Amino acid sequence: MKHLLTYLSAIILLSSCSMVKSVLQPKQAAVSQAANPEPMPEVKPENKRVKVGGSSTVNNNNVFQTKEISSYSSSLELFSLQQFKYAIRLDVPVEALQNKSLYNLIDEWWGTPYRLGGTTQRGIDCSAFVQTLMFGVFSLQLPRTAREQKDMTTWIPMSDLREGDLVFFNTRGSVSHVGVYLHNNKFVHASTSGGVMISDLNETYWSRKLIGAGRLAGTTPLP
Repeated sequence: MKHLLTYLSAIILLSSCSMVKSVLQPKQAAVSQAANPEPMPEVKPENKRVKVGGSSTVNNNNVFQTKEISSYSSSLELFSLQQFKYAIRLDVPVEALQNKSLYNLIDEWWGTPYRLGGTTQRGIDCSAFVQTLMFGVFSLQLPRTAREQKDMTTWIPMSDLREGDLVFFNTRGSVSHVGVYLHNNKFVHASTSGGVMISDLNETYWSRKLIGAGRLAGTTPLP
């Protein structure tokens, strides 16, 4: 009987040790795993080749591509300083001013004083200025007076005005003043008060004196 009790006690003790070991093993494994974590795989940025302006370049994380801005800047480089200057005066995008020769000539004559009968940069009248502009820009030979210039044009509605059309005014009876239409209701002319300048058709004086507009063959705008 004594041996039986001893045997049973031994079995219970061994079972208890196995249970304790099984309970402790996961915790020890967890501690061991925490102490020695598996290394994380290294992630490297991928270099992609992108085409910018016809050439291949490597695009790293800290490189910003400005393809759209560069293209736009390149197109703006096609315009002259005069085109930018007169785009501001006319309050239009510079892309609207495609005729470089026109704005170069206007800039060359800008501020030339008015002189009735004058034909030079020491003094010029309205019809002589238009005559000079149309020949210098469009290679068109116009007659000397505003009335004769009107007779050479095809009359058009004011709503159809485009760059290079002529605008006529009655300042002292019949057709007595002429200018060249540009953009945004603006026209260039030799004014008695300010010489060669740009004025607005909506100004009170000019809107009251306006007769109409005419178009000359050979002034088709550039594509």
